[in-house]
Amino acid sequence: MHSIPLPSRWKAWILRAFGAKIGARVVIRSRVHITMPWRLELGDDVWIGDDVMILSLDRVTIASNCCLSQRSFLCTGSHDFSSEMFSLITKPIVIEESCWVGAQSFIGPGVTIKMGSRTLAGAVVIRNVEQGTAVAGVPAKPIPVRSATDVRSNISR
Repeated sequence: MHSIPLPSRWKAWILRAFGAKIGARVVIRSRVHITMPWRLELGDDVWIGDDVMILSLDRVTIASNCCLSQRSFLCTGSHDFSSEMFSLITKPIVIEESCWVGAQSFIGPGVTIKMGSRTLAGAVVIRNVEQGTAVAGVPAKPIPVRSATDVRSNISR
């Protein structure tokens, strides 16, 4: 997609024309780049931020109620460094329902981010993220997360 601010519904129409499966109420911001739309599936109420890159050499599935923040990079391919031919290796990426991929996060080949999880800004995710977990860092590791109830109880003190 290009930087001209076309309405999301037009971008979704173009992606569908190239074989993508796009749910309802999907927002696709400017300069989103999707290499092979026919390998992309988006659920309902998905938000894709500015400058997001989806290298879809393999399947990319993003379930409903997810957010890919600005400059996130979903990368389904790499190379076999031990191979003389430097062979291409591809693995699908799955982002389950109600997940948030923070700004400038890298999601590597074969990663599944399970329901209700978050990657914090700049995380490099090369392993699966368990349900309801927040991860941060390089490489991304689980971090303790305070619940909204904990935060509210501290404010009232």
